[in-house]
Amino acid sequence: MHTLKKLLTGTVVTFAVLLGGFVSQAQADWQPRKPVEFIIMAGTGGGADQIARLLQGLIEQKGLSSRPFIPINKPGGSGAEALLYLKGKEGDDHTVLVTLNSFYTTPIIQEDLGVDISTFTPIGRMALDTFLLWVHTDRDDITDLDSYVAAVKAAGTEWKVGGTGSGQEDSILTAMMEAEFGYSVTYIPFPGGGTVAKNLIGKHIDSTVNNPAEQNEFYRAGQSKPLVQFTPERMVAYPDVPTAQELGHDIVYFMQRSINGPPGMSAEAREFYINLFKTLFESEEWQTFCVEDGLTCDEWVAGDDLAAFHAEQGMRHRELIESVGAEAITGE
Repeated sequence: MHTLKKLLTGTVVTFAVLLGGFVSQAQADWQPRKPVEFIIMAGTGGGADQIARLLQGLIEQKGLSSRPFIPINKPGGSGAEALLYLKGKEGDDHTVLVTLNSFYTTPIIQEDLGVDISTFTPIGRMALDTFLLWVHTDRDDITDLDSYVAAVKAAGTEWKVGGTGSGQEDSILTAMMEAEFGYSVTYIPFPGGGTVAKNLIGKHIDSTVNNPAEQNEFYRAGQSKPLVQFTPERMVAYPDVPTAQELGHDIVYFMQRSINGPPGMSAEAREFYINLFKTLFESEEWQTFCVEDGLTCDEWVAGDDLAAFHAEQGMRHRELIESVGAEAITGE
């Protein structure tokens, strides 16, 4: 009887070990079974759109997924459309979202949205994107930040600043500048940063705080010029452009570019996506893009660490909104 018990016990232990091995292998081998919806909470041509499409191409080029990633733009309601869509995909392992800071601001400002970003599945932070102040090169009267402020004050609310959405990062930075320099402008919201950039070149607006990726095409063509960058130090891509801090104005603002899944994503899928995007983050192609387009990509943050980052940034943006006033960034 003792021998039989020992044999059975040993068999159970062996089976458990084998089962554990099978589960671990299953987790390691999880792959998408259908195309992955790659949701972009902004319009076409902007920074988030460019990033998503670059990553999609690299995933295909490197054979990192058994199924394709399909970029889908959902810019409505300053990203509310995308957030509600992701919320509705609870438990879905085949949907991921590339974010802007509207990931934080839109649920704060649109209180009746019913979105709690802490329920989403944090995957990985690909970059911290940056902001510069841009004007058309034809503005010969504007050569630096001081002459810009003088021009804006002279124009008053006739001065039009274009930005992505209302109550998002561009409008927050615009409100921060209004508070710092004591002027008021008219903020014009657009569905994406690419549209903002084109409107500056078309002279339908007077200035923007575009991300580098959104304005670089026109900058390199000599159609726009940056006056100041809102980073702690000068970026490699813009060595001759001063920071606001250098000029005595403590305005530093970044936009996170992270990948997140819907609530209830399986642990196996989450691990797959974390590994996939970590591989992309460390790739030569991505790191080169970051340097050339002025993104900060020196630290990989994933999973629970990204959740903690989101919590901290959510609090910071609530404080920012309270300090400048929701009306200042929504235009209401």
